[in-house]
Order: sequence, then structure tokens, then C-alpha cells
Amino acid sequence: MSISRQRANQHLSRLLESHSLQELASRLAPRSDTPAISIPKHHHTLTSGEIAKRWHALGVSAEIQAQLLDPQTEQQYRSYQHNIENFIGTVKVPVGLVGPLRVNGLFAQGDFVLPLATTEAALVASYSRGAQLITEAGGCTAMLLSEGVSRAPGFAFENLRDAGLFVAWAVTQEEQFRLAAERTTRHGKLADLEFTVEGNHVYLRFQFLTGDAAGQNMVTIATQAICDYIIATSPLKPKYYFLEANFSGDKKASLQSFLAVRGKKVTAEVLIPGPMIKTHLHTSAAAMVDHWRMAAIGGVLSGTIGVQGHYANGLAALYLACGQDVACVAESAVGVTRFEQTENHDLYAAVTLPNLIVGSVGGGTGLPSQHACLEIAGFAGADKAQAFAETCAALCLAGELSIVGALCAGDFARAHQKLARG
Repeated sequence: MSISRQRANQHLSRLLESHSLQELASRLAPRSDTPAISIPKHHHTLTSGEIAKRWHALGVSAEIQAQLLDPQTEQQYRSYQHNIENFIGTVKVPVGLVGPLRVNGLFAQGDFVLPLATTEAALVASYSRGAQLITEAGGCTAMLLSEGVSRAPGFAFENLRDAGLFVAWAVTQEEQFRLAAERTTRHGKLADLEFTVEGNHVYLRFQFLTGDAAGQNMVTIATQAICDYIIATSPLKPKYYFLEANFSGDKKASLQSFLAVRGKKVTAEVLIPGPMIKTHLHTSAAAMVDHWRMAAIGGVLSGTIGVQGHYANGLAALYLACGQDVACVAESAVGVTRFEQTENHDLYAAVTLPNLIVGSVGGGTGLPSQHACLEIAGFAGADKAQAFAETCAALCLAGELSIVGALCAGDFARAHQKLARG
């Protein structure tokens, strides 16, 4: 990552205003003294005594401790046993409601109220406006297109010949791979296997169905079992291997998103009559299409993966409220928004998200506040994950309509001024 000579010089000049070059170099040198603080480390069993020891080590005031370890959290601390290490308390994030959001999906049917946890003013208001618009238009159509969670181990061999012979063996072992994987889980199923050879490296991309769980841990454990089988039985032993070789797309945006699926691939559409756009968004279908066209080119010019306005806003807030792996927003927020004006001057709007990593069981979904939010949304428990994914796409569609409407009407800065600073 380069920096221009002018900016480098400006940055160095600011640093030298308060320190000499020798002092700056000294600050960057390694230190061998004992750290000033030592935090009692995680044990397999969470106890109130361990929590107290960590707070004592921090040496902060009782007032600060009370903000994180409030009476309810202290009473419920055992609930967090399998979701956190070095536990000291909980952080409270404001939760607001979006809805009703009408979804006409293969799995999601009805008017949904979604809790969003965020510290960003105007976000809930914006998504609520989009949800109201979709609902008044009769709801959006949503369709789950595909699903599967991947893990991609990589194997290194002496040469390309050995790599090729390994692949020739591995293609005959899919049933054994399936048996090894499915011995580790009651819910996961090995659905597909892809091979990629690069020189003497082989990447195996395993695709699993994970039921109602987001499935990140499930596929990791299952893939480890497959790797153990490979090491034990392969006639060609790799020099070394890694359980994940950065080929699955885990927690990052990648071009692979549009070629396959990781999580749940969902598309949603809605037709908004022109008069509704004028009433609710104070603009027109033509203006929104003009913005979409310019924003699409802007996305291409800036190198974004996908073309969309702000999927990450709604997904991060929903994931945080409902006990999802928030880091998965890095890949879940990849997608494409499309606007078109019809002959009747109505607006056709669609979103497609290929990497929605969501679950209605497992992970953080069982924590007290997060489970309560899932109950409010109607997605707690078994047989709800597919409907949850379709509703995620509907939420993103609501957000796209609202933000583009605000930009077209000149309301974007004014809304943030009013709600965030007013």
C-alpha cells in the first residue's frame, strides 16, 4: 500500500513536532520488561470468583464495573459460559424496532417486526421507512436460492505429480469423507466437494448443509475429521496441511460469492408505485434509477465486490441483536442491488445476497437478550433459519430504498443532522 511523497513528508513533519527521530525510533523498539497488568485467564468452568479476580486485576472503579457487570448480568453469568472467554460482563447496545415488514417468501410469510441493535442514529428510522414502503406496496417477494457453508483445507506436496495423484485418490473418497464428517454432527451433511490445484498445492472446498445453525463451528469440526481421515489413509501423504487455507471466503468479501454460495443465497424484489415513492420518499422512480446507475459505476470504479448501498448497516444491527456472528457481515453484506423504472413510472427494486450466514439455533442465539430478540422477530428455534435469511434480504431491500430515496430527495444529511445531533 503506497503513499505519496507529499503525504509521507507531512506525516513525518507532524511526528517530528513533538519528538526527535531518535526518540521515535526508541518508542518502536521491543521491550522486555514485565507487563504492567496480568489478566487471570479463561478456565473451562466460569465462576463468580474468576470474574471477581479479573475486575480486581483491572483496578478500575466500582462505577465502571457496575456498567458492565450489572445485577442481571451477574445473575445470568453462567449463560455466557460457551460464548466468551475471560468474561467480565456485558455491553448494552440500544435496540430499536423496524416494521412491520411484509415478506412473501418461500419460507418467510407474514409481517415481521425486527429488532436492530445499533449506536448509529438514523439507521432504525431509515430502515423503518423502507419497511413501511414495502409493506404498503403489498410486501416484497423473497426467495431462498441455495444454501451451504464451506471450509477449505489446503494440502502441500513435493511436486505437481504428487498433487495430481492425491486428487485422483480424493475423488474416489467422497463417501468416506461424508461418513467421517457426519460422525461429528447430527445436523450437518456434506453436500459437495470441489478441487483446486495450484502447482504442488491442493485446495479441497467442502460444502455442508448445516440445518438451522449458522454452522461455522459445525463445518470446522467436521472438516477436521475429514482431514484426519486423509492423513491416516491417503497413499500420498502431504508435506503439511492447514484446516483452512483462505479459500472458503470465511468472514471476507470475495468474488467467489457470486459463483457459489456460503451460507444462504437469497434474492428479494418489490414493485413500488410511483405515487408511493413521491409520498414516502419525496422523489421519483426516475431519480432513484439515475442514482442507482451512477452508484453502480461508482462501485465499479472504486473496485467494490458487488454493487449496493449499505447492506452492512442493517445486517450488523440485526446480527448483533439476534445472536449471530457479527464478523460474518464482512461476507454477508456482499451483494447486488438493482433499480429499474417501469413503463408506468413505478420502481422495480431487487437485492441479491449470496452469503447470508444466519442461524436460528446455536452460537449466540441462546443468550438471554439475543434469544429474546429472536422471539420478537419470530425466528427462535428449529425450522426458522431459512425464513430468517429471506427476511434479512427483505430488510436490506428496505434499507436500499430508503437511503437512495434520501439521497435523491436531498434529505440524507438533514436526517443525520436532525436525528444524530438534534
